[in-house]
Amino acid sequence: MGRKIPMWQCLLVILVMVGLLMWSILVDDGGEPHVALILAAAFAAIIAGINGWKWAYLEQAILASINRTMQACIILAIVGAMIASWMAAGTIPSMMYFGIKVISPKIFLLTSCILCSIVSLATGSSWSTAGSMGVALIGVGVALGFPEAMTAGAVVSGAYFGDKMSPLSDTTNLAPAMAGANLFDHIKHMIYTTGTSMVIALVAYAVMGFMYSSNNTPDMSTLDEIMEFIKNSSKVSILALIPPVFVICAVALKLPAIPALIGGVFIGVPFMFWNKAAVESAQGLSLKNCIFTTLNNGIELAVVPEDASLIIEKLGSLLSCEGIQGMFWTISIILFAMCFGGIVDATGVMGTFAGLLLKVAKGRGGLVLATEFSCLVVNAICCDQYLSLVIPGRMFKEAFEDMKLAPKNLSRCLEDSGTITSNFFGWNTCGATMRNFLGVDSGYIPYAILNWVNPLVSIIFGYTGITMTEMTDEEYAKVLEEREREKAEALKALEA
Repeated sequence: MGRKIPMWQCLLVILVMVGLLMWSILVDDGGEPHVALILAAAFAAIIAGINGWKWAYLEQAILASINRTMQACIILAIVGAMIASWMAAGTIPSMMYFGIKVISPKIFLLTSCILCSIVSLATGSSWSTAGSMGVALIGVGVALGFPEAMTAGAVVSGAYFGDKMSPLSDTTNLAPAMAGANLFDHIKHMIYTTGTSMVIALVAYAVMGFMYSSNNTPDMSTLDEIMEFIKNSSKVSILALIPPVFVICAVALKLPAIPALIGGVFIGVPFMFWNKAAVESAQGLSLKNCIFTTLNNGIELAVVPEDASLIIEKLGSLLSCEGIQGMFWTISIILFAMCFGGIVDATGVMGTFAGLLLKVAKGRGGLVLATEFSCLVVNAICCDQYLSLVIPGRMFKEAFEDMKLAPKNLSRCLEDSGTITSNFFGWNTCGATMRNFLGVDSGYIPYAILNWVNPLVSIIFGYTGITMTEMTDEEYAKVLEEREREKAEALKALEA
């Protein structure tokens, strides 16, 4: 291991990373952040080397960081296959068709947020929700005349609410583990801040939906044209909704996410054979010989006429997908981001910034603000949702204890900012995934109301003291006793 990297060099590493990303996104026409992330990782490694950090150690840190994201990468690939399977089976077209038929434009945004909340609460996964229900709702929104960014914001808000509040979610389990809190105490404590934020978001979506639909009433003839286009592009049936019902039930019954998603992929396969459009897309080959090709490379269900309207053209693009291969753009961003994140975590760059925040954090409210700001910064710099919980969790645990604040306060702060803001940055694992699944750019962030209101509500609660539970004297004594025991064990380890 090397020596502590000076503050000015830490700041230089961050500025180079931000500068390269800004160049790639704002200046380069391609807007591809991959090379920028690799160059930023190389610069961070050079700075670490100057301070005595050996490459072998940095390489292990990179591999450990990548290893933390392997489950996420596997889920991404499986969801890519699942979307292809459900598209070919007519599942996603059926969800679009019935959504257009049933959902009133005035309550579309409100309904979208609630539906995604329910699915995400049952599955514990914002990613699975966005990749299934979210994809269908984007299509419904386009048909009803809503901007894709607006619909995506409602989808993301609902997906992250369910993800935060579900005991099946990995982040919901990780946050209390880092803070030393009980899982269900943590979930109950989040009801105050996340519940308040969700009420605000739902009211906003109700108002937005009413105002937007009043000014942009969809033409019924256009809706009829859209529904006819979907029916001609794919077989529409209630039975086609069996695959998503299976996935929701399987995960709700605590079947692990990956087996449940794989089950969702292959339950969709038999439905491909009754979908005429899927058979025709096999390009002259029998569908049974093209199943793996469809899952790997995706499918294009609809042929859009040359004289089609803009909305039909957009809907046609939504009735196609790129399967597993379409996910590797996102997976590669994750891998390159973890190269940078692993180096700055292992060399203490992020710890230096967190220590600086501890010095300026004054009082209970200042501590909450510093914690949430740290989570936001780690999401932007380390590019990983899990690190945004782990690093601030480690750094601020003793500060919360010294202020006699119960561990569930820290775990709530970690989720109110770390989990919820992870999708704000296009190079973060969650940000890249949401943009890929929903086919939108960063323009959806203002409409993801829950995601930016939740940290603000949490900070207000911190300054006012609302629901900021304090430890009893007995609990605080146990904390001090545990610290002494850990110090004694560390000294023994050093002597050995």
